[in-house]
Amino acid sequence: MTKPTTFEPTWESLQQYEIPDWYADGKFGIFIHWGVYAVPAFANEWYPRNMYIQGTPEYEHHVKTYGPHTEFGYKDFIPLFRAEHFDPAAWAALFREAGARFVVPVAEHHDGFAMYDCSTSRWSSVHMGPKRDIVGELAQAVRDEGIVFGLSTHRAEHWWFMNGGRNFPSDVQDSAYDDFYGPAIQHEDCDGTKVGTPALDSQPYPSAEYLEEWLARTCELVDNYQPQLVWFDWWIGHAAFPEVLKRFAAHYYNRGEEWGKGVAINYKYEAYKEGTAVLDIERGQLSGIRPLLWQNDTSVAKNSWSYVEPQDYKTAESLIQDLVDVVSKNGALLLNIGPRADGTIPQPEQALLREIGAWLEVNGEAIYGTRPWRVFGEGPTEVVEGAFTDTKRAPFTAADFRFTTKGDALYAICLAWPGETATIRSLGSESPLLDQQIAAVELLGAASALSWSVDEQGLHAAFPDAKPCAYAYTLKILLK
Repeated sequence: MTKPTTFEPTWESLQQYEIPDWYADGKFGIFIHWGVYAVPAFANEWYPRNMYIQGTPEYEHHVKTYGPHTEFGYKDFIPLFRAEHFDPAAWAALFREAGARFVVPVAEHHDGFAMYDCSTSRWSSVHMGPKRDIVGELAQAVRDEGIVFGLSTHRAEHWWFMNGGRNFPSDVQDSAYDDFYGPAIQHEDCDGTKVGTPALDSQPYPSAEYLEEWLARTCELVDNYQPQLVWFDWWIGHAAFPEVLKRFAAHYYNRGEEWGKGVAINYKYEAYKEGTAVLDIERGQLSGIRPLLWQNDTSVAKNSWSYVEPQDYKTAESLIQDLVDVVSKNGALLLNIGPRADGTIPQPEQALLREIGAWLEVNGEAIYGTRPWRVFGEGPTEVVEGAFTDTKRAPFTAADFRFTTKGDALYAICLAWPGETATIRSLGSESPLLDQQIAAVELLGAASALSWSVDEQGLHAAFPDAKPCAYAYTLKILLK
């Protein structure tokens, strides 16, 4: 079937969408949660919601630290969000050093503060706070480094996000700020008196006016910044959204064709129909290979997407292992960082990115441009499937391998140091998976050749005394 030059806002037309090569080949990107919520730097990026829910730690912290909500509301953090040390060129250089092939800043989070030049809102980083077009400056810097630029918008969730402020005296009820705090609609299953989110079929539905405004703002982001990836959070899966989602996708995909750039939409759960966009799993992975490219978005910290104090950071080893596991299953990893309100990236996060970059310098050929093999891997460690499972797996062992392939090469990545010998059972002489002979085996980054042999028990590779990198060790296996 010939690919259409124009997409229509129907699922049938959108099924002709093709995932761009830059995405299928790039594998690793950087997500950036940065906004006004970095000023209080407390709990997580949902501070603007939970500070208005009585009895929460955020509410208690806010009253104790800043005073009553009628005197100091969320809007009053904006003048304190100065971004005085924001250096987009330095950020982009760090992302390149990390080995990222695409970068996705949050253009607007649930709080409704636009980090870009929004023509329909005064509540933006251009007019308030930093008084800079954060998205525009970062887009230019990232592209200057040869990295693909994308962005995310969480505008859908703003429909109800601040509804806790309706339940007690607060500035959410001041009509002077209606254009910032938004509808703040109470929902039948999440009325703003407790922590939680409204279900995807909850009442009342977003209004027709709100849906049109969502579409206009999202299309403006596309038209003005030409992102090659647009990431959506889960609430576009609400039953009110399908028609505007189809209209947005048709507009965006047609613009991508006009620009001559491959573009992609990320969605969660079932918001878009299979094959019309790219599935994203938040803080979670898959247990096997998915035929279509998918994405795991997770963060360097276990407790928050945005900058808070303290942060509970993951290790570089666990992040690299997750990257390898995701890629072996036909996925990409979008790894989040959280800059401070002043625009500096915390040193622990810089260090994590540089460690990943150092690993990719040695092992990148087993990641970039690869495709899954016949099986994703072997070994005893099970990866828990689904969203919000990123801290639930057991540590990987030296018996855990993940496979990728490119050209005549099969890459077997050992997820922990095996000691003297690594044995890969899937590559034994009796294995039904291997219908070609092994011609050569090398360890990426090793200073010298290694000895190897194959028998019915598997491929046996003798590892050197010196490790070629800090984590996850790649055998490049040439087949003939």
